[in-house]
Amino acid sequence: MTPAARISAAIEVLEDLISRRRPAADALKDWGLSRRFAGSKDRAAIASLVYDALRRKASSAYVMGSEAPRALVLGMLARLRGLGLEEIASLFSGEGHAPAPLEGEEVDRLVALSLTGAPDWVRADVPDWLWPAFAAAFGAEAVAEGEALSGRAPIDIRANRLKATRAALMVDFAHAAPEAGAWSPDALRFQPGHDGRGPSLQSEPAFFSGGFEIQDEGSQLVTLLAGAKPGQTVVDLCAGAGGKTLALAALMANQGRLFATDLDARRLGPLHERLARSGAANVEIRIPRSRGHEPLADIEAQADLVLVDAPCTGSGTWRRNPDAKWRVRPGALAERVKDQAEVLARAARLVKLGGRIAYITCSVLPDENDAAISAFLARQTGFAAVPLAEVLASEEGDFSLLARFATVHGVQFSPRRTGTDGFYLACVQRGA
Repeated sequence: MTPAARISAAIEVLEDLISRRRPAADALKDWGLSRRFAGSKDRAAIASLVYDALRRKASSAYVMGSEAPRALVLGMLARLRGLGLEEIASLFSGEGHAPAPLEGEEVDRLVALSLTGAPDWVRADVPDWLWPAFAAAFGAEAVAEGEALSGRAPIDIRANRLKATRAALMVDFAHAAPEAGAWSPDALRFQPGHDGRGPSLQSEPAFFSGGFEIQDEGSQLVTLLAGAKPGQTVVDLCAGAGGKTLALAALMANQGRLFATDLDARRLGPLHERLARSGAANVEIRIPRSRGHEPLADIEAQADLVLVDAPCTGSGTWRRNPDAKWRVRPGALAERVKDQAEVLARAARLVKLGGRIAYITCSVLPDENDAAISAFLARQTGFAAVPLAEVLASEEGDFSLLARFATVHGVQFSPRRTGTDGFYLACVQRGA
Protein backbone atom coordinates (compact mmCIF):
# COMPACT_ATOMS: atom_id res chain seq x y z
CA MET A 1 0.00 0.00 0.00
CA THR A 2 1.16 3.54 -0.69
CA PRO A 3 1.41 6.06 2.16
CA ALA A 4 -1.69 7.81 0.77
CA ALA A 5 -3.65 4.54 0.69
CA ARG A 6 -2.69 3.90 4.31
CA ILE A 7 -4.10 7.30 5.24
CA SER A 8 -7.37 6.46 3.48
CA ALA A 9 -7.50 3.20 5.43
CA ALA A 10 -6.86 5.00 8.73
CA ILE A 11 -9.75 7.39 8.01
CA GLU A 12 -11.97 4.38 7.29
CA VAL A 13 -11.01 2.67 10.56
CA LEU A 14 -11.63 5.88 12.50
CA GLU A 15 -15.09 6.20 10.96
CA ASP A 16 -15.89 2.66 12.14
CA LEU A 17 -14.61 2.96 15.70
CA ILE A 18 -16.10 6.42 16.30
CA SER A 19 -19.54 5.64 14.86
CA ARG A 20 -19.78 2.32 16.70
CA ARG A 21 -17.95 3.42 19.85
CA ARG A 22 -15.71 0.38 19.80
CA PRO A 23 -12.07 -0.18 20.83
CA ALA A 24 -9.51 0.78 18.22
CA ALA A 25 -7.92 -2.67 18.38
CA ASP A 26 -11.21 -4.31 17.39
CA ALA A 27 -11.80 -1.93 14.48
CA LEU A 28 -8.24 -2.42 13.23
CA LYS A 29 -8.53 -6.20 13.48
CA ASP A 30 -11.78 -6.26 11.52
CA TRP A 31 -10.34 -3.98 8.85
CA GLY A 32 -7.33 -6.26 8.44
CA LEU A 33 -9.41 -9.44 8.28
CA SER A 34 -11.57 -8.04 5.50
CA ARG A 35 -8.58 -6.80 3.47
CA ARG A 36 -6.12 -9.63 3.20
CA PHE A 37 -4.04 -7.71 0.66
CA ALA A 38 -2.65 -5.51 3.45
CA GLY A 39 0.65 -6.81 4.75
CA SER A 40 1.89 -6.66 8.33
CA LYS A 41 3.80 -3.42 7.69
CA ASP A 42 0.70 -1.85 6.18
CA ARG A 43 -1.43 -2.86 9.16
CA ALA A 44 1.14 -1.56 11.62
CA ALA A 45 1.41 1.77 9.78
CA ILE A 46 -2.37 2.17 9.66
CA ALA A 47 -2.65 1.38 13.38
CA SER A 48 -0.02 4.01 14.13
CA LEU A 49 -1.98 6.61 12.13
CA VAL A 50 -5.22 5.73 13.93
CA TYR A 51 -3.70 5.90 17.39
CA ASP A 52 -1.89 9.15 16.62
CA ALA A 53 -5.16 10.70 15.42
CA LEU A 54 -6.87 9.64 18.65
CA ARG A 55 -4.06 11.10 20.78
CA ARG A 56 -4.92 14.59 19.52
CA LYS A 57 -8.61 14.08 18.82
CA ALA A 58 -9.95 17.15 20.68
CA SER A 59 -7.27 19.62 19.60
CA SER A 60 -7.27 18.41 15.98
CA ALA A 61 -11.05 18.75 15.83
CA TYR A 62 -10.76 22.30 17.16
CA VAL A 63 -7.99 23.28 14.78
CA MET A 64 -9.76 21.80 11.75
CA GLY A 65 -13.25 22.90 12.78
CA SER A 66 -14.65 19.39 12.46
CA GLU A 67 -14.79 16.10 14.36
CA ALA A 68 -14.90 14.07 11.13
CA PRO A 69 -12.23 11.34 10.89
CA ARG A 70 -10.66 13.06 7.88
CA ALA A 71 -10.25 16.26 9.90
CA LEU A 72 -8.70 14.34 12.81
CA VAL A 73 -6.13 12.78 10.50
CA LEU A 74 -5.31 16.11 8.86
CA GLY A 75 -4.81 17.80 12.22
CA MET A 76 -2.64 14.95 13.45
CA LEU A 77 -0.42 14.93 10.37
CA ALA A 78 0.24 18.65 10.77
CA ARG A 79 0.47 18.96 14.55
CA LEU A 80 1.87 15.60 15.72
CA ARG A 81 3.82 14.37 12.73
CA GLY A 82 4.92 17.81 11.60
CA LEU A 83 4.06 17.47 7.92
CA GLY A 84 3.92 20.67 5.87
CA LEU A 85 1.03 21.75 3.67
CA GLU A 86 2.67 20.61 0.44
CA GLU A 87 3.43 17.16 1.79
CA ILE A 88 -0.10 16.74 3.13
CA ALA A 89 -1.54 17.92 -0.17
CA SER A 90 0.54 15.34 -2.05
CA LEU A 91 -0.94 12.59 0.14
CA PHE A 92 -4.49 13.92 -0.30
CA SER A 93 -4.34 13.93 -4.09
CA GLY A 94 -7.51 11.97 -4.86
CA GLU A 95 -5.51 9.73 -7.18
CA GLY A 96 -5.71 5.97 -6.91
CA HIS A 97 -6.51 5.06 -3.32
CA ALA A 98 -5.53 8.46 -1.90
CA PRO A 99 -8.03 10.62 0.03
CA ALA A 100 -9.84 13.37 -1.86
CA PRO A 101 -7.91 16.61 -2.49
CA LEU A 102 -7.81 19.30 0.18
CA GLU A 103 -10.63 21.83 0.19
CA GLY A 104 -10.06 25.56 0.59
CA GLU A 105 -11.11 25.71 4.25
CA GLU A 106 -8.90 22.72 5.07
CA VAL A 107 -5.93 24.51 3.51
CA ASP A 108 -6.64 27.67 5.49
CA ARG A 109 -6.91 25.76 8.75
CA LEU A 110 -3.76 23.77 8.10
CA VAL A 111 -1.89 27.01 7.50
CA ALA A 112 -3.24 28.64 10.68
CA LEU A 113 -3.18 25.57 13.00
CA SER A 114 -4.68 27.83 15.64
CA LEU A 115 -5.79 26.83 19.12
CA THR A 116 -6.61 30.45 19.99
CA GLY A 117 -9.62 30.55 22.25
CA ALA A 118 -9.64 26.79 22.82
CA PRO A 119 -10.71 25.67 26.31
CA ASP A 120 -8.08 24.03 28.46
CA TRP A 121 -9.52 20.53 28.06
CA VAL A 122 -9.16 20.84 24.27
CA ARG A 123 -5.57 22.06 24.51
CA ALA A 124 -4.80 19.19 26.87
CA ASP A 125 -6.72 16.61 24.81
CA VAL A 126 -8.62 15.43 27.88
CA PRO A 127 -12.37 14.61 27.79
CA ASP A 128 -14.33 17.66 28.89
CA TRP A 129 -16.25 15.86 31.66
CA LEU A 130 -12.98 14.64 33.18
CA TRP A 131 -11.26 18.01 33.06
CA PRO A 132 -12.24 19.18 36.60
CA ALA A 133 -10.73 16.04 38.15
CA PHE A 134 -7.67 16.21 35.90
CA ALA A 135 -7.13 19.88 36.74
CA ALA A 136 -7.49 19.11 40.44
CA ALA A 137 -4.68 16.58 40.12
CA PHE A 138 -2.19 18.86 38.37
CA GLY A 139 -3.29 22.44 39.00
CA ALA A 140 -1.50 25.02 36.87
CA GLU A 141 0.40 22.25 35.06
CA ALA A 142 -2.74 20.43 33.93
CA VAL A 143 -2.61 21.47 30.26
CA ALA A 144 1.06 20.53 29.96
CA GLU A 145 0.37 17.20 31.71
CA GLY A 146 -2.47 16.48 29.30
CA GLU A 147 -0.25 17.28 26.33
CA ALA A 148 2.36 14.86 27.66
CA LEU A 149 -0.26 12.13 28.05
CA SER A 150 -1.21 12.75 24.41
CA GLY A 151 2.28 11.92 23.18
CA ARG A 152 3.73 8.62 22.14
CA ALA A 153 4.97 6.18 24.73
CA PRO A 154 8.40 4.55 24.58
CA ILE A 155 8.84 0.80 24.94
CA ASP A 156 10.29 -0.17 28.31
CA ILE A 157 11.56 -3.56 29.37
CA ARG A 158 12.43 -4.95 32.79
CA ALA A 159 15.55 -7.07 33.08
CA ASN A 160 14.55 -10.26 34.87
CA ARG A 161 17.00 -10.55 37.76
CA LEU A 162 16.41 -14.28 37.94
CA LYS A 163 18.02 -14.74 34.53
CA ALA A 164 19.70 -11.55 33.29
CA THR A 165 21.06 -8.11 34.15
CA ARG A 166 20.36 -4.73 32.66
CA ALA A 167 24.04 -4.37 31.71
CA ALA A 168 23.97 -7.62 29.75
CA LEU A 169 20.78 -6.64 27.96
CA MET A 170 22.29 -3.27 27.06
CA VAL A 171 24.94 -5.17 25.12
CA ASP A 172 22.44 -7.59 23.55
CA PHE A 173 20.26 -4.73 22.32
CA ALA A 174 22.99 -2.34 21.24
CA HIS A 175 21.60 -2.50 17.68
CA ALA A 176 18.31 -0.97 18.90
CA ALA A 177 19.86 1.99 20.76
CA PRO A 178 18.56 1.24 24.28
CA GLU A 179 18.61 3.79 27.08
CA ALA A 180 19.00 2.98 30.76
CA GLY A 181 15.86 3.78 32.71
CA ALA A 182 15.97 6.96 34.77
CA TRP A 183 14.38 5.40 37.88
CA SER A 184 14.18 1.63 37.89
CA PRO A 185 17.53 -0.19 38.16
CA ASP A 186 16.13 -2.89 35.89
CA ALA A 187 14.65 -0.70 33.14
CA LEU A 188 15.77 -0.28 29.54
CA ARG A 189 13.97 2.08 27.18
CA PHE A 190 13.52 2.16 23.40
CA GLN A 191 12.18 5.30 21.78
CA PRO A 192 9.52 5.07 19.07
CA GLY A 193 10.48 5.92 15.51
CA HIS A 194 8.96 8.61 13.31
CA ASP A 195 6.02 6.32 12.54
CA GLY A 196 5.38 5.69 16.25
CA ARG A 197 6.64 2.13 16.23
CA GLY A 198 9.53 0.68 18.19
CA PRO A 199 11.69 -2.44 17.78
CA SER A 200 10.06 -5.88 17.74
CA LEU A 201 11.42 -7.04 21.07
CA GLN A 202 9.23 -10.11 21.51
CA SER A 203 11.07 -11.84 18.68
CA GLU A 204 14.42 -11.51 20.45
CA PRO A 205 16.10 -14.66 21.89
CA ALA A 206 16.37 -13.01 25.31
CA PHE A 207 12.58 -12.72 25.45
CA PHE A 208 11.99 -16.40 24.78
CA SER A 209 14.60 -17.35 27.37
CA GLY A 210 12.94 -15.17 30.01
CA GLY A 211 15.67 -12.56 30.24
CA PHE A 212 13.24 -9.65 30.20
CA GLU A 213 9.59 -8.64 30.22
CA ILE A 214 8.00 -5.65 28.51
CA GLN A 215 6.85 -3.38 31.35
CA ASP A 216 6.59 0.38 31.67
CA GLU A 217 9.24 1.83 33.97
CA GLY A 218 6.53 3.37 36.16
CA SER A 219 5.01 -0.06 36.69
CA GLN A 220 8.44 -1.40 37.60
CA LEU A 221 9.02 1.46 40.01
CA VAL A 222 5.76 1.24 41.97
CA THR A 223 6.28 -2.52 42.33
CA LEU A 224 9.79 -1.97 43.65
CA LEU A 225 8.67 0.72 46.09
CA ALA A 226 5.91 -1.53 47.43
CA GLY A 227 8.67 -3.03 49.53
CA ALA A 228 8.60 -6.80 48.93
CA LYS A 229 11.53 -8.63 50.53
CA PRO A 230 12.95 -12.15 50.10
CA GLY A 231 11.37 -14.61 52.52
CA GLN A 232 8.11 -12.70 52.97
CA THR A 233 4.53 -13.76 52.32
CA VAL A 234 3.32 -11.50 49.52
CA VAL A 235 -0.01 -11.31 47.68
CA ASP A 236 -0.62 -9.80 44.24
CA LEU A 237 -4.35 -9.37 44.66
CA CYS A 238 -5.23 -8.08 41.17
CA ALA A 239 -2.55 -9.95 39.26
CA GLY A 240 -4.13 -10.01 35.81
CA ALA A 241 -1.59 -11.27 33.27
CA GLY A 242 1.10 -11.09 35.93
CA GLY A 243 3.46 -8.26 35.04
CA LYS A 244 3.85 -7.16 38.64
CA THR A 245 3.78 -10.76 39.91
CA LEU A 246 6.88 -11.52 37.85
CA ALA A 247 8.60 -8.36 39.07
CA LEU A 248 7.79 -9.27 42.69
CA ALA A 249 9.21 -12.77 42.24
CA ALA A 250 12.47 -11.30 40.97
CA LEU A 251 12.65 -8.78 43.81
CA MET A 252 12.06 -11.62 46.28
CA ALA A 253 14.83 -13.67 44.63
CA ASN A 254 12.47 -16.66 44.55
CA GLN A 255 12.47 -16.75 48.35
CA GLY A 256 9.25 -16.71 50.37
CA ARG A 257 5.67 -17.22 49.24
CA LEU A 258 4.06 -15.17 46.50
CA PHE A 259 0.36 -15.60 45.76
CA ALA A 260 -1.21 -14.32 42.55
CA THR A 261 -4.96 -14.06 42.09
CA ASP A 262 -7.59 -12.06 40.28
CA LEU A 263 -11.37 -11.92 40.50
CA ASP A 264 -11.48 -12.45 36.73
CA ALA A 265 -9.87 -15.86 36.37
CA ARG A 266 -9.58 -15.45 32.59
CA ARG A 267 -7.04 -12.66 33.05
CA LEU A 268 -4.69 -15.07 34.82
CA GLY A 269 -4.40 -17.29 31.74
CA PRO A 270 -1.17 -15.84 30.29
CA LEU A 271 0.58 -15.93 33.66
CA HIS A 272 1.27 -19.68 33.55
CA GLU A 273 3.42 -19.44 30.42
CA ARG A 274 5.11 -16.25 31.61
CA LEU A 275 6.05 -17.87 34.92
CA ALA A 276 7.60 -20.87 33.17
CA ARG A 277 9.67 -18.59 30.95
CA SER A 278 10.77 -16.32 33.81
CA GLY A 279 12.15 -18.96 36.17
CA ALA A 280 9.99 -17.71 39.04
CA ALA A 281 9.55 -20.65 41.40
CA ASN A 282 7.85 -19.14 44.47
CA VAL A 283 4.53 -18.17 42.85
CA GLU A 284 1.25 -19.91 43.58
CA ILE A 285 -1.72 -18.96 41.40
CA ARG A 286 -5.03 -18.99 43.22
CA ILE A 287 -8.11 -19.01 40.98
CA PRO A 288 -11.53 -18.07 42.43
CA ARG A 289 -14.11 -20.81 41.94
CA SER A 290 -17.01 -18.37 41.77
CA ARG A 291 -17.85 -14.74 42.37
CA GLY A 292 -17.66 -14.09 46.09
CA HIS A 293 -15.25 -16.98 46.71
CA GLU A 294 -12.05 -15.90 48.47
CA PRO A 295 -9.24 -18.12 47.15
CA LEU A 296 -6.85 -16.77 49.80
CA ALA A 297 -8.99 -17.42 52.87
CA ASP A 298 -6.38 -19.81 54.26
CA ILE A 299 -3.78 -17.03 54.57
CA GLU A 300 -6.02 -14.42 56.14
CA ALA A 301 -4.01 -12.02 58.36
CA GLN A 302 -0.72 -13.65 57.31
CA ALA A 303 0.60 -11.48 54.48
CA ASP A 304 3.57 -9.18 54.98
CA LEU A 305 2.58 -7.28 51.84
CA VAL A 306 -0.58 -7.16 49.79
CA LEU A 307 -0.08 -5.43 46.47
CA VAL A 308 -3.33 -3.99 45.13
CA ASP A 309 -3.01 -3.07 41.46
CA ALA A 310 -6.52 -1.70 41.59
CA PRO A 311 -9.00 -1.63 38.71
CA CYS A 312 -9.22 1.95 37.45
CA THR A 313 -10.02 4.13 34.46
CA GLY A 314 -6.47 3.75 33.13
CA SER A 315 -6.09 7.49 32.63
CA GLY A 316 -2.37 7.18 33.29
CA THR A 317 -1.95 4.93 30.24
CA TRP A 318 -3.56 7.23 27.67
CA ARG A 319 -0.30 7.38 25.72
CA ARG A 320 -0.59 3.64 25.09
CA ASN A 321 -4.39 3.47 24.86
CA PRO A 322 -5.49 6.81 23.39
CA ASP A 323 -8.89 5.49 22.34
CA ALA A 324 -9.73 4.55 25.94
CA LYS A 325 -9.92 8.16 27.13
CA TRP A 326 -12.62 8.99 24.62
CA ARG A 327 -14.68 5.88 25.45
CA VAL A 328 -14.66 6.15 29.26
CA ARG A 329 -17.86 7.56 30.78
CA PRO A 330 -18.75 9.04 34.20
CA GLY A 331 -20.52 5.84 35.20
CA ALA A 332 -17.32 3.89 34.65
CA LEU A 333 -15.43 6.12 37.08
CA ALA A 334 -18.07 5.55 39.75
CA GLU A 335 -17.88 1.79 39.20
CA ARG A 336 -14.10 1.79 39.49
CA VAL A 337 -14.26 3.72 42.77
CA LYS A 338 -16.64 1.06 44.10
CA ASP A 339 -14.32 -1.73 42.91
CA GLN A 340 -11.35 -0.06 44.58
CA ALA A 341 -13.13 0.08 47.92
CA GLU A 342 -13.99 -3.62 47.69
CA VAL A 343 -10.48 -4.76 46.80
CA LEU A 344 -8.96 -2.66 49.60
CA ALA A 345 -11.35 -4.32 52.04
CA ARG A 346 -10.13 -7.73 50.82
CA ALA A 347 -6.53 -6.65 51.25
CA ALA A 348 -7.22 -5.52 54.81
CA ARG A 349 -8.37 -9.02 55.74
CA LEU A 350 -5.22 -10.61 54.31
CA VAL A 351 -2.49 -8.39 55.76
CA LYS A 352 -0.98 -9.27 59.12
CA LEU A 353 -0.26 -6.96 62.05
CA GLY A 354 2.65 -4.79 61.03
CA GLY A 355 2.09 -5.70 57.38
CA ARG A 356 1.61 -3.32 54.49
CA ILE A 357 -0.89 -2.74 51.70
CA ALA A 358 0.60 -1.14 48.61
CA TYR A 359 -2.22 0.52 46.68
CA ILE A 360 -1.43 1.15 43.02
CA THR A 361 -3.39 2.56 40.11
CA CYS A 362 -2.48 3.52 36.56
CA SER A 363 -4.63 6.63 37.02
CA VAL A 364 -4.00 10.32 37.54
CA LEU A 365 -7.49 11.07 38.89
CA PRO A 366 -7.69 11.98 42.60
CA ASP A 367 -11.02 10.13 43.01
CA GLU A 368 -9.21 6.87 42.34
CA ASN A 369 -6.07 7.69 44.27
CA ASP A 370 -5.88 9.87 47.38
CA ALA A 371 -9.66 9.85 47.79
CA ALA A 372 -9.70 6.05 47.73
CA ILE A 373 -7.07 5.89 50.48
CA SER A 374 -8.82 8.56 52.56
CA ALA A 375 -12.07 6.60 52.34
CA PHE A 376 -10.30 3.37 53.28
CA LEU A 377 -8.65 4.92 56.34
CA ALA A 378 -11.99 6.39 57.40
CA ARG A 379 -13.71 2.99 57.14
CA GLN A 380 -10.96 0.71 58.39
CA THR A 381 -9.65 0.99 61.93
CA GLY A 382 -6.11 -0.04 62.78
CA PHE A 383 -4.47 1.21 59.57
CA ALA A 384 -2.31 4.28 58.98
CA ALA A 385 -0.64 5.75 55.91
CA VAL A 386 3.05 4.96 55.61
CA PRO A 387 5.03 8.23 55.35
CA LEU A 388 6.28 8.78 51.81
CA ALA A 389 9.87 9.18 53.01
CA GLU A 390 9.67 5.64 54.36
CA VAL A 391 8.18 4.33 51.12
CA LEU A 392 10.96 5.94 49.10
CA ALA A 393 13.71 4.68 51.41
CA SER A 394 14.97 1.69 49.45
CA GLU A 395 18.19 -0.25 49.15
CA GLU A 396 17.58 -0.33 45.40
CA GLY A 397 18.59 3.28 44.86
CA ASP A 398 18.05 6.91 45.80
CA PHE A 399 14.43 7.77 45.13
CA SER A 400 14.26 10.86 47.29
CA LEU A 401 13.70 13.11 44.26
CA LEU A 402 10.31 11.48 43.80
CA ALA A 403 9.14 13.28 46.94
CA ARG A 404 8.57 16.29 44.67
CA PHE A 405 5.53 14.47 43.33
CA ALA A 406 3.97 13.72 46.70
CA THR A 407 0.21 13.75 47.15
CA VAL A 408 -1.77 13.68 50.38
CA HIS A 409 -1.14 9.98 50.95
CA GLY A 410 1.30 8.84 48.28
CA VAL A 411 3.09 9.80 45.09
CA GLN A 412 1.88 10.48 41.55
CA PHE A 413 3.97 9.71 38.49
CA SER A 414 3.21 11.00 34.99
CA PRO A 415 4.88 11.23 31.57
CA ARG A 416 5.78 14.86 32.18
CA ARG A 417 7.05 14.36 35.74
CA THR A 418 8.85 11.05 35.56
CA GLY A 419 8.80 10.04 31.90
CA THR A 420 6.64 7.05 32.79
CA ASP A 421 2.98 6.16 32.56
CA GLY A 422 0.74 7.86 35.12
CA PHE A 423 1.05 5.57 38.13
CA TYR A 424 -0.05 6.31 41.69
CA LEU A 425 1.29 4.56 44.80
CA ALA A 426 0.31 4.85 48.44
CA CYS A 427 1.12 2.43 51.24
CA VAL A 428 -0.84 1.81 54.43
CA GLN A 429 0.23 -0.31 57.38
CA ARG A 430 -1.76 -2.37 59.82
CA GLY A 431 -0.84 -1.33 63.34
CA ALA A 432 1.01 -3.90 65.42
